[in-house]
Amino acid sequence: MTNGAAALEANGIRTSTPTHPSARPTAGARAFVYAFLIIGSIASLLPFIYMATTSLKSYGSVINNIFWPWAPLGSELVQWQNYPEAIRAIGWDSQWQTWLFFRYFGNSLIVALVTVTGVLITSTLAAYALAQMNLPGKNFVFLLVLATLMIPQDLTLVPKVVMMYQLKWYNTYFALTVPFMTSVFAIFLCRQFFLQLPKDLFEAAIMDGAGHLRYLLSVVLPLSKPAIVTVGLLQFIWAWDEFKWPLLVTRNSNMRVLAVGLQQFSSGEGGTNTQLLMAFATVVVLPVIVAYFLTQRYFTQGFITSGIKG
Repeated sequence: MTNGAAALEANGIRTSTPTHPSARPTAGARAFVYAFLIIGSIASLLPFIYMATTSLKSYGSVINNIFWPWAPLGSELVQWQNYPEAIRAIGWDSQWQTWLFFRYFGNSLIVALVTVTGVLITSTLAAYALAQMNLPGKNFVFLLVLATLMIPQDLTLVPKVVMMYQLKWYNTYFALTVPFMTSVFAIFLCRQFFLQLPKDLFEAAIMDGAGHLRYLLSVVLPLSKPAIVTVGLLQFIWAWDEFKWPLLVTRNSNMRVLAVGLQQFSSGEGGTNTQLLMAFATVVVLPVIVAYFLTQRYFTQGFITSGIKG
């Protein structure tokens, strides 16, 4: 800063260094970036558009590969009845006197909420210990935790199923939830966010008589809402969409989830009713889409502010 600029700053007049014209993106560069983002967005949305449109087609339109065969929305040519037919196609639950779809939906909701709650509790406690507490060897422990990400999940699948049998948890909610109440990625994300909190906050909390648990609940968690929401949303999506594990550890329809219910539309002697399959898939995806739009502000902020620190 020159002497003249320093004098102006001293008098309360702000000065700014002019930006070199070449440092600003040109209109052509911005147009290229926007076009690339628009194309990427359309490519990401195409599967969902295909799923939604196919769910409203007739069987004949599906086999003839007609993309948009109907009159305007609201016309009788739009096959809205595919949705109740897809629910009925899953079957009837005689025990609960309701359609199995609602049983599957309830199981998926229970599993997702319990799993998310467990992950949030374990990940925040572990991340706080690894980020804010002076523990001997905590960096080595953190490296060991991260190393588990290198283990393929399919490698541990059979041992975990055997454990469910030995613990007599097979075909219970314990098998569907307890093995997944911790997440290495959630611990990593929360730890990186907790590391950004100033140490002065903890010192002030200690002076006020707060311990680690009170500091975590009263200060750390409220300031870390973006990271917590991000972890919760990602875990909810994973638990809601899980297929392989519920199929392995459940034996009857009363304990199955929505993702397992999709396999009932698989091809048989009469072929696959693709329109019903897509209608069922649309219903399965809707809660995830709603959850994302309700939390997208925190979700984006969580990834932006969780830097690779430490």
